[in-house]
Amino acid sequence: MSTAETKTAANGNGKTKVTPGGAPILDHRHILSALRAFKRGDFSVRMREDLTGVDGQIAETFNEMVELVRSIRDEASDVSQAVGKAGQAAKRMRRLNAAGGWAEYVSAVNEVIQDLSGHANEIARVVSAVARGDLEQTMEIDEGGHGPRRGEFLRHAKIVNGMVARLAQFGSEVTRVAQEVGGEGKLGAQARVQGVSGVWKDLTDSVNLMASNL
Repeated sequence: MSTAETKTAANGNGKTKVTPGGAPILDHRHILSALRAFKRGDFSVRMREDLTGVDGQIAETFNEMVELVRSIRDEASDVSQAVGKAGQAAKRMRRLNAAGGWAEYVSAVNEVIQDLSGHANEIARVVSAVARGDLEQTMEIDEGGHGPRRGEFLRHAKIVNGMVARLAQFGSEVTRVAQEVGGEGKLGAQARVQGVSGVWKDLTDSVNLMASNL
């Protein structure tokens, strides 16, 4: 319908274009205003709900799109609070009515959470094993759930595995010295732990000093 076939009528929101029969139609300025508000992140913006025909479909589709994005925003905020602040690592975003690219976005966010929580769980598994005295557990390097670990995930795995290896080496050496000195009477036996520093070096030196003084 051309502009010449329309007229304006006053309503509570100001001037609104209507057909000769009095039915409201979309005004390009209203469309632009709504789109700009949506672009700014204003998810409260809505188009008229009393439109019919193609104009009504445009308004309905726009309103549904804004509502979908608002719902995804709210869902992401809830998951961020639950996972990042409350430690609820099992929390995931719901797909709601998302489809296509929106569904892919939700899946991507959930996959990131899954990767992070899986990595944290793997670290916890190994550390828990160490706390129980099991020094045979390590983090997988070549298989991190979705293939070889990379980046920070790989660095973390190497740090944890290095810690376990160092503890195992230290425990093995202390056990050897204790057996040689206490069981075999080999006085002067010394623990040999390569590359230790800090408390580990202090402990090694203390064990060796004790063995030397026997």
